[in-house]
Amino acid sequence: MSQTDFVGALQKITGGALPIGELIGAAQALTQAGQPDQARQLYQVWIAMNASDPLVFIAHFNCSTLMQALGDAAGAEIALRSALAASPDFAPARINLGSALERRGAVKDALTEWQTGVERLAAVTGDAVEYKITLLKQISRVMGDNQMHEASETALIQALDLNADQRDVLEQYGAVRLAQCKWPIAQVTPKVSRRAFVSRFHPLSACAYADDPLMHLGVAKRYVEALTPIDSINPRFDRRDAPIESHRRLRIGYVSSDLRSHAVGYLMANLFETHDPQAIEVFVYYCGIPADDVINQRVKAVAEHWTDIRSMSDDDAAAAIAADGIDILVDVNGHTREARLGVFARRPAPIIVNWLGYPGTMGSPYHHYIVADENIIPPEMEHYYSERVLRLPCYQPNDRRRLIDPNTPTRADMGLPNDAFVFCSFNAAHKVTRFSFERWLEILKQTPNSVLWLLDYNAETNARLRAYASARGVASERLIFAPKIANPRHLARYPLADLFLDTVPYGAHTTASDALWMGVPVLTLMGRSFASRVCGSLVRSAGLPELVCDTPEEFVTRGIALAGADRLSLRAYRERLVANRDTCLLFDTPLLARKLEALYITMRDEYLAGALPQPNLANLESYMEIGVAYDHDAAEIGMLADYEEFYRAELAKRHHQRPMQIDGRLWDGGVTAVKATPAQVNRAA
Repeated sequence: MSQTDFVGALQKITGGALPIGELIGAAQALTQAGQPDQARQLYQVWIAMNASDPLVFIAHFNCSTLMQALGDAAGAEIALRSALAASPDFAPARINLGSALERRGAVKDALTEWQTGVERLAAVTGDAVEYKITLLKQISRVMGDNQMHEASETALIQALDLNADQRDVLEQYGAVRLAQCKWPIAQVTPKVSRRAFVSRFHPLSACAYADDPLMHLGVAKRYVEALTPIDSINPRFDRRDAPIESHRRLRIGYVSSDLRSHAVGYLMANLFETHDPQAIEVFVYYCGIPADDVINQRVKAVAEHWTDIRSMSDDDAAAAIAADGIDILVDVNGHTREARLGVFARRPAPIIVNWLGYPGTMGSPYHHYIVADENIIPPEMEHYYSERVLRLPCYQPNDRRRLIDPNTPTRADMGLPNDAFVFCSFNAAHKVTRFSFERWLEILKQTPNSVLWLLDYNAETNARLRAYASARGVASERLIFAPKIANPRHLARYPLADLFLDTVPYGAHTTASDALWMGVPVLTLMGRSFASRVCGSLVRSAGLPELVCDTPEEFVTRGIALAGADRLSLRAYRERLVANRDTCLLFDTPLLARKLEALYITMRDEYLAGALPQPNLANLESYMEIGVAYDHDAAEIGMLADYEEFYRAELAKRHHQRPMQIDGRLWDGGVTAVKATPAQVNRAA
């Protein structure tokens, strides 16, 4: 639209001759022409001249959208309130106003707006149902973020009752049940089958739900396909065949939402400070919440290039990365919150790597490598991953400059008994499965003068765990909940514990390295999946291989012994941790930085040689269907000695009905003899 057309539209408005349909068309033309501010002006003039028009609420709403895009959050909020003043039942404005309030921190006001919107949607129409679902989803998300999980679950159940086939609602429903330790987790509503529910778990929830890496792989692939359908990907920024010049420094891009006061930020800050600027040029693409904490400042201070892509579209973010000529793009989010999967789907760099933020395989066609170590992914487990596996000495970086409160607390300060043996587990609630908790209870039963120190999850979840313990013969007061406090103070209280008990299948990661740094031994049980093996890697790298268990029975036996007859060994482990802290592999960040830079060279060389690995995604729908058919709430599939034989038997049944191609994973066309399906297999409804 030309300036003449803009002036002509203004003249029509002032002359009372521009109906709202033409107004919307003119505003869209201006926006598409790169003139959104003039589109805003059109709306505002039209509103001033047509304040009594019955459709003025639409003009207010559209104007608010333009203001938000132009960075005028306050103006957008005013316009939304004006839209609702003109039409109180206009649900889209109610939805957006709640979002605007949430963005500026007024969470309670946001919930009030959304709840009002739900209550005003009395008419049962297609649009009303969709608006109500959107409002319920917003309510559940914010309530979950603020530890109001029961209310969040109630809103999700209402949304599923309206439409049971909603991937994002089912994802939230699984996550909120995990966060409450509501066992069985796969408790379904009348309209949702167990298999349909589990198959739509978020990949991160699947990691916490079951030690089933083949199911994880299939769930991840389905998730990738749902979020990045082929026809949604703009090919303009595709640099998969871009040249990499071997005579210059490698350009490494890190995409992360967590380079701030966050578990991943704590791990990576010292790595950025240790990278060799002569070897690589570091670009950071930050997609997290606005932050200016110590961790965020440390990373910004040493990264050569820092670009905030949070407000950018996937196309714009991919364009920025492509313009920087990135050689290797590292996905530090993976399938976690605030991830930018759509950016990676546009392939703005020739090599894409999955590392650190997500404990599992991406199941995508564009992540070429996953970085691990020999403990997390030994060679015999590489087929659980779609990416090619490359290894560091220890996969996890660490911060040798951790801030620790110098005022060491006492047990009395923390509400702990002075004379008891203190087991602790500061893992998040979603990692605490029924099986892990029952193992802890068995240890407590056999060590009478002991307590279990957990994070304070919330009142309902704490009460649920205490009731579960009491019903199984462990006094509820033996569970003590530690309030969430600032990280330096949290680290300072670790040494009050005698022994850290890990969870499986999603074990302690940053939490474990914190405990080990503070001299607290960690007892862990290794599974098959990535998330279940990280803690074992960290404990071995800290010099305590004796505390890595292979069976549940060994885990329970070792926990009982260390709190009783084997206290001398426990003391020796603590002394070893303290003595070796500055020299052990786990905390050797300079070594990790050099080895990681060497892996980047390996990736570049393979790319230049035409040997870039292509992800193996064959038959993953079948692997997922087999995994979700197993009742993981009833039994731990990861503890089956014949886990792979179980899958082969199920694949053979499927092949008999519908032939599958050899996949280079477990299915070889039936060449390998398949044993009978294990008797202990539990299938879900």
